[in-house]
Amino acid sequence: MKDAHGRQVTGRVRWRRFAVLSVPGFAVTAALAIALANGALAASFAVSGQQFKVSATSLKGDGFAQYGSIDTNARGDLLPVAVTAIKKAELHNLCQSVVTHLPVVGDISLKLSAGGGGKPVEAKDLFVDATQLSGNAAFNNIEIGRDASTLDKGPDSAQGLQDLFAQQADDVSITDLKQTAWATNAATFKLTGLSMNVSKGKKECF
Repeated sequence: MKDAHGRQVTGRVRWRRFAVLSVPGFAVTAALAIALANGALAASFAVSGQQFKVSATSLKGDGFAQYGSIDTNARGDLLPVAVTAIKKAELHNLCQSVVTHLPVVGDISLKLSAGGGGKPVEAKDLFVDATQLSGNAAFNNIEIGRDASTLDKGPDSAQGLQDLFAQQADDVSITDLKQTAWATNAATFKLTGLSMNVSKGKKECF
């Protein structure tokens, strides 16, 4: 490129403009890094590249909280989730499934079931990082629109980032539960009547 006098000029970066445009992106990245370091985001581990499905005929939980958050995978991708946290939960007829596609072999399904025969699955400090949830729900003393950083009815660590939307209740009851999730973790998880099956093809909970 030549200037007005015909002299050759090398390319220049307009650093002031570059800085102005870059600051928002850097700020978001820094905020997320700080949140991850402080444990404010969802799962404390890198999630896999596959979501799984969970269903139950009924769930009863004491100490319910729900808020938006972010999971990360091994590549560092940010995955938005709705975290459902429950201090103590019982689930009847639990089903969990995930389908993996393998070259040549095709689809392989892993399906787990537990909590049948009147003996529920029991969990304490249960966290589910979901992207979809459906069912028929009833709450007692629910608070909708509470700041996620001030939640106090769920497990002790069940809090999100300041200014984000959240809700909580003394207890929750859900029938015909169906959800799709990136991660689940719990302080304790008792699977009564556990059965696991691996088979070819797509065999999911719903």
